Amino acid sequence: MLDVTVIEDAEAAAASLDPMRARLLAELGEPMSAAALAARVGLPRQKVNYHLRTLERHGLVELVGERRKGNMTERLLRATAASYVISPLALATLQPDPDRHRDALSARWLLAVAGRLVRDVGALITGAARADKRLATYALDGQVVFASAADRAAFIEELTAGVGALVRRYHDDSAAGGRAHRIVIAVHPALKSEPGAPERPDAAGEIEA
Repeated sequence: MLDVTVIEDAEAAAASLDPMRARLLAELGEPMSAAALAARVGLPRQKVNYHLRTLERHGLVELVGERRKGNMTERLLRATAASYVISPLALATLQPDPDRHRDALSARWLLAVAGRLVRDVGALITGAARADKRLATYALDGQVVFASAADRAAFIEELTAGVGALVRRYHDDSAAGGRAHRIVIAVHPALKSEPGAPERPDAAGEIEA
């Protein structure tokens, strides 16, 4: 089972968003039979089997074993990942295009860039898996508390200058066999609590956006 995988197909995305199928995926973090799953979610086994066939057809669950139970053979299924992210590719012509309106200070442009990041990395993961190759990536995630909006603006100015200097130092457009790499840097206010988590008081020194 993968930690996270990207759903690129529209029909697979629709299947994962169905409330009951999403519940089944959440339960299938460990191998389970349709009968055991039906008892856990309170549905007839035939209905659970219908949902499982749909999820399996879209690659969201997989067969991991079989076992005899009386005169029957039970199939043991498990989700293919612990969590799923839906790629903008599933939206086809509706996927965001960050090149349409470039604005470094626009939250909606940041969202479009993030959508492209999910789309591109998802496609790279799929390609690397098919080629049985390791995908070289890097991510940095952290948090900084600004005392004022002026400090935030100064930080962004220094960040832009520093990254620009690094790019100029290492960029070699004439390198034979060189491969382009995309750099994405985002600064946005931290949520007061994670989605779905109970609200918590603001930490000392945090500023509201």
